Amino acid sequence: MNKKKIQTISDKKRQDGSKHPQIVLVGQPNCGKSTLFNEVAGYRAVTSNFPGVTVTYTRSHIRIGDRVYNIIDLPGIYSLTSLDQADLETQRYLLSERVDVIINVIDASIMSRSLELTLQLLELEIPMVLCLNMIDEAKRKGIEINTEKLSDKLGIPIVKTVASKGKGVKSLFEEVLKMVYFGKKGKHIRGNRDVELVIARLKRILTQNLNNEIPFSKHLLATKLLEHDRFFENKVKQIRPELMEKISACRRELAISHGRSSDEVINAERHALSMSIVEQTCTVKKPQLHWRDRIDEILMHNIWGYLFLVIIFILFFNLIFRVGSLIETPMVAFFERAAQSINTQLNPELLYTVILTKIFEGIGGGIAIVLPYLFPFLMGLAFFEDIGYLPRVAFLMDTFMHRIGLHGKAVIPAVLGYGCNVPAVMGTRILESPRDRFISAFIATMIPCAARMTIIMGLVGYYLGGNWALMIYLLNLIVVALSGTWLSRILPEVTPGMVLEIPVYQMPRLKIMLRKTWLRLKDFIIIAWPLLIAGSAILGLIDHYQLTDKVNHMLSPVTVILGLPAEVGTTLIFGVLKKELSMLMLFQALGTTEILTVMSKTQILVFTIFVVFYIPCVATIGVLYRQLRGKRTLFIVGFTFILALILGLLTRGLGELIF
Repeated sequence: MNKKKIQTISDKKRQDGSKHPQIVLVGQPNCGKSTLFNEVAGYRAVTSNFPGVTVTYTRSHIRIGDRVYNIIDLPGIYSLTSLDQADLETQRYLLSERVDVIINVIDASIMSRSLELTLQLLELEIPMVLCLNMIDEAKRKGIEINTEKLSDKLGIPIVKTVASKGKGVKSLFEEVLKMVYFGKKGKHIRGNRDVELVIARLKRILTQNLNNEIPFSKHLLATKLLEHDRFFENKVKQIRPELMEKISACRRELAISHGRSSDEVINAERHALSMSIVEQTCTVKKPQLHWRDRIDEILMHNIWGYLFLVIIFILFFNLIFRVGSLIETPMVAFFERAAQSINTQLNPELLYTVILTKIFEGIGGGIAIVLPYLFPFLMGLAFFEDIGYLPRVAFLMDTFMHRIGLHGKAVIPAVLGYGCNVPAVMGTRILESPRDRFISAFIATMIPCAARMTIIMGLVGYYLGGNWALMIYLLNLIVVALSGTWLSRILPEVTPGMVLEIPVYQMPRLKIMLRKTWLRLKDFIIIAWPLLIAGSAILGLIDHYQLTDKVNHMLSPVTVILGLPAEVGTTLIFGVLKKELSMLMLFQALGTTEILTVMSKTQILVFTIFVVFYIPCVATIGVLYRQLRGKRTLFIVGFTFILALILGLLTRGLGELIF
């Protein structure tokens, strides 16, 4: 086994996934499942030091020795009882799909809480391996785990790992391979006698009346029915509705004997069992004090926390501007000289030359103008995610989100929106209320994504300065707050408080940050850049056949209202395909990258603000339609367009007073 290498199977060589053994990663949020998944399957899932990243499951294929296996990363859950969309997706998969081996990933530094899910997974009677991840963090806290005693207690193999550093991963999959072939199941951990007697009585009732009509272990079914789990309750009601009276009687018996509801009794019993196991298998020594234990006293302070939040992001955006401008200036000059060289050597009147020149300008626009800003922004976002600062931002912003009438978890899609609006809209699935999902998706479309950031930094940041770029972000926050408040008031609903796990600070790995940046950057390279090149060629054709004036005339109502040059009209069409195309096509339409020679500072501000707020890109519209359907998608498209016009007009008036 030591010589057997774990490797990723390329998409071309994949076979029918149903033929391969299914290895499923299950664990609580932020336990390192997705990090482990990426370590063995290649970088296919976005991992963050931020709970709630995975909303739908991610599938890949790996080869261990000479055999192919499916590996599935399920959304993080705290319990098998479904509470939100992520819980429901994980529960559905575990109960409805074929699972050969479960890798239960737990954060070893909080094992007492993590084992509560482990005890539920054991009741599924599926072969399982327990992965004690973040064992380095457990040691730092002074926690020592006797894995032999724990393994004997649970009846399953246990492996210590530090997935973020690749430690223990090979040993983990060696154990997984054994479980695939030998299929050893874990033990049922018995609790207090009075609780076990009620579970056993209900289990007998189910065995006598259901036979194999519900394909789950009767112990799991009995426990979940006592917990009032809707999934299992509906299963019984569909097949044997008359059993609900006997089930209710068992629930009442448990409730009367303990003075609280049966679901509270079961959950308390599981918690007590988890604590008992930890006490028997762990010893706690003096923890090692670290700067991470003190820094939150400042960064999450009710006053200093907000001050440092503002300072951090001012420095962040100014750094992006500095880095981007240092690269952009020489790169733009290089591509301009190259384009002039092409026109010099070829006849500029020929259609072939026009298309070739425009294609080259499109390629140069992506390399010289987009990437210098997009790459450092995505690297910075990856850094904040991996170090663990983003959930702290979410915590600080929770009060702000409640003021606009949203659940605190709505912060998560909003934060994701700074990378890309598409996963931000998809991330609204973690919210339970359809009303909250709609408002969160509405807000997510107005968050300045990486593409909009390119426009903000490439135009306002480059020509007016980094602080002006930051002002646009602050304006965006104000507009988002006001828009969200307005929508919340016309769709009133009481929103609950936020339960968000704050992870420990971790030192980011450059390798993971680069992979994550590439995963997000490739959307531009694979989707937006070809559109940019094609758009540049189309713009050349429009100009060659003298159609530019007609297109600009069609869009003149918008450009006239905003006080923009008529040539800007064509660029707004491309912005709907991909936001950064608006800026790149602007250079193409005006025929220069020296924008201040043909546009005033006010016009640059107006153009940028209009593009930042107007119609979402096509990809975002597609996701909105899948999430919200037609009417609400049309509402968001129409609202953002009108809002962009109003803000552009206000900026025009204000800019004429300032500049």
